[in-house]
Amino acid sequence: MKPLIINIQKCSIHDGPGIRTTVFFKGCPLSCAWCHNPESQNFQVDFMYDPEKCTHCYTCIEKCEHDAICVKDGKLLRLEDECELCGTCLDWCLSGSRELVGDEYSITELVKEIEKDSMFYEESGGGVTLSGGEVMCQNIEYLDKLINRLHDKDIDIAIDTCGYAPKENFEKLYPKVDRFLYDIKLVDEDLHKKFTGKSNDLILDNLKYLDSVGANINIRIPLIEGVNVDEDNKEIEKIIKLLKPLRISAVNLLPYHNIMEHKYCKLDKEYRCSEFKKPSTEKLEEIKNLFLINNFNNVKIGG
Repeated sequence: MKPLIINIQKCSIHDGPGIRTTVFFKGCPLSCAWCHNPESQNFQVDFMYDPEKCTHCYTCIEKCEHDAICVKDGKLLRLEDECELCGTCLDWCLSGSRELVGDEYSITELVKEIEKDSMFYEESGGGVTLSGGEVMCQNIEYLDKLINRLHDKDIDIAIDTCGYAPKENFEKLYPKVDRFLYDIKLVDEDLHKKFTGKSNDLILDNLKYLDSVGANINIRIPLIEGVNVDEDNKEIEKIIKLLKPLRISAVNLLPYHNIMEHKYCKLDKEYRCSEFKKPSTEKLEEIKNLFLINNFNNVKIGG
């Protein structure tokens, strides 16, 4: 079974070194309260509707063969039990307010798309980054074949991962992966469960495994007031203590932002991030300095 892909982002400069092509896979076992890509959480195709674009011509209602669209209180509603995600309404939507998220690519198709930017990789020291969703929870045979094809073409490969995936998947893929962009959100297990829906035991075990086999690990830490940033830096200090014994090549501190709010509306999902805030510039510098004085020399604010 082919995994679903939601986006192939060209000329990315925030997902590893150089100019990169970032492939976003669909499906993630975590449900982070601050998730910037909520359309990537579900492993199945999702429907998105933008009411601000909709002109209310109601052609979609007329053309839907399953009677899966209705009007209630002046709003267009999709009836999930009736909708078969066939895409007919998209074909007739002149405003582009309706879309299905998630496409299948054969390995050959995906490699061909990635190779279009090979000249940028060579000039900049870039490559391809497999992101998500969660890459390491996708069809492992598909990923193995894809990575083998890219590796044979001398394309630099990075995997952006939350770490919550079977250890055997890391064992299978790590020898041909040039770097892991590894997310660490929280060390406190209860807080991790509260904000992501899962324990962090597996995440921390996989991190230590990658370190033990000499993988190139670039840690990425989302910084969110109300989650892992407070006046006393308690959770940050726990993260530093966790990472100090490990061979970490770089640390990226990623300030929270809320530009994804409109995506929740389009997915008709509850937006749970209203209480979260981006740390101040002074706070970000304070946290960066904490890493520097603990001998993390390659520390950067931002991707």
